[in-house]
Amino acid sequence: MLIQQNINGSNIFNRSWAEYKVGFNDSSGNYWLGNELLSQLTVNHRYKLKFDLQSRSNTSNWYYAEYSTFRVLPERYKYELLVAGYSGNAGYDALAIQNGMMFSTYDRDNDLHSSRHCAAYWGGGFWYNACSYCDVNCARYFAWGGLPGGSYLQSSRMWLQCK
Repeated sequence: MLIQQNINGSNIFNRSWAEYKVGFNDSSGNYWLGNELLSQLTVNHRYKLKFDLQSRSNTSNWYYAEYSTFRVLPERYKYELLVAGYSGNAGYDALAIQNGMMFSTYDRDNDLHSSRHCAAYWGGGFWYNACSYCDVNCARYFAWGGLPGGSYLQSSRMWLQCK
């Protein structure tokens, strides 16, 4: 099941908490499933998460990162992310630092950065710690830290997969 698709670092991902809660898409194919449905699907079930990542410097290459455990807690826990068990060829586990983090949007600052509101600064909602290396929803820095051939992305997809 497709959770997210970001084509060319679109600024469509600079959305409010309410919009991330229900999900959104546009005619270009940019897409977010919605945090409420994501939580309902994952909170009591065993799912894994897969990222497909296309490098901007080499658009013929796709990389992947898989996580054997993936859960999003309900809204009362601010859609906290629980993720573990990285494998893949993305070069670096860029999502690991976000494990245990609550979701942030420009109108809900739930990150741990002491002087910067990451979602407002980078222009996209996500699970930020003290900002992040996994910036698949960012308009200003659309990247996956440590990706072979350069961190900047051309496009990204997130998939929910049953175990």
